[in-house]
Amino acid sequence: MSKLFVASEVFHGAGSLSELKNLSGKKAIIVTGGQSMKRSGTLDRALSYLNEAGLETAVFDGVEEDPSSETSLKGAAVMRDFEPDWIVGLGGCSAIDAAKMMWVFYEYPDADFEAMTKPFTVPTLRQRAKFVAIPSTSGTGTETTGLAVITDREKGVKYPIVSYELTPDIAIVDGEICASMPAHITSNTGLDALTHCVEAYVSNIEDNYADVLAKGGLEIVFQNLEEAVNNPGNIKARQNMHDASFMGGLAFNNAWLGIVHSLSHQVGALYGIPHGAANAIFLPNVIRYNQTATNRYPDLAKIVGRTSAEELAQEIEKLRASVNNIGSLKAFGISREDWEKNLDFISKNALEDPCTGFNPRKPTLQDLKDLYNASFEGNIYQN
Repeated sequence: MSKLFVASEVFHGAGSLSELKNLSGKKAIIVTGGQSMKRSGTLDRALSYLNEAGLETAVFDGVEEDPSSETSLKGAAVMRDFEPDWIVGLGGCSAIDAAKMMWVFYEYPDADFEAMTKPFTVPTLRQRAKFVAIPSTSGTGTETTGLAVITDREKGVKYPIVSYELTPDIAIVDGEICASMPAHITSNTGLDALTHCVEAYVSNIEDNYADVLAKGGLEIVFQNLEEAVNNPGNIKARQNMHDASFMGGLAFNNAWLGIVHSLSHQVGALYGIPHGAANAIFLPNVIRYNQTATNRYPDLAKIVGRTSAEELAQEIEKLRASVNNIGSLKAFGISREDWEKNLDFISKNALEDPCTGFNPRKPTLQDLKDLYNASFEGNIYQN
């Protein structure tokens, strides 16, 4: 028997932000990032809707990219003073992931962060508050997942915190919120959504629901990402990409991910490479690596008019180039000396990443080093 994990309520479509006015409660705190939600007017509209619902409101802003455990603790302290019964994560995945961890530390001030890096160890939530996730980027699907990625800056490591307790109570998937998203972020996050669809479909957990969502999400990305990048005001393309992101998130929330994410987490933490860009570099080579262990890639290749795993990898490389994304790690300015100095460290961390356990092929440390080196140069991985 299987169970489908999804946000309890999902509102999607242009203008669905207005659903906030239907919340019932006393207090709500919005957790957001820098100034983009303020500049676009989205933050003020969200506050207006919450006030219309009769809720007293507060805002915790300034969540950084790749949010840290320190930021999570700081936000939780604000929540303990304000005592909200609704927490609203508004913005990119960093804001929503940070809000999830603030939620944990709000309800459990003495929770052990290191202990929670082990999958499914987050304590039972909803003792003090419920959670609303409103994404402004179309990539991570965090609005429907039991996942938050938090960075330990001292160690230079990203930790995926995995627990279905973190799955939001309400997801609002409103494409209008993405209209001001810059082209490079649209590209990065869209390729992240694509990676979720591919990895969920070939993971070692087979789930009919996840399969359909992954295949559908992949098709929508190929049909809409270029348009969303090149014509940012096309709300239909924006909403389609937002829906694809949600579908990919829902797929991997039930089937999980693989070593594309294990590899990406490390270079993101150490070198600051945007997550979607890193995924897009690794994904074609991981397909080439995994194809000896699964026969599922041709299913996805057929969606884009091809027949084989290699052709799927090539189509992804073409899409990556068409939306102006980078094809090698060294193009981010990493020197060969610095790369070789850290290769053992990041390879070991990737091997121990929770996502590695769901990959269709069990990698060795040397396998991951080989994938890293091929992707560093932008070369095709040879099995």
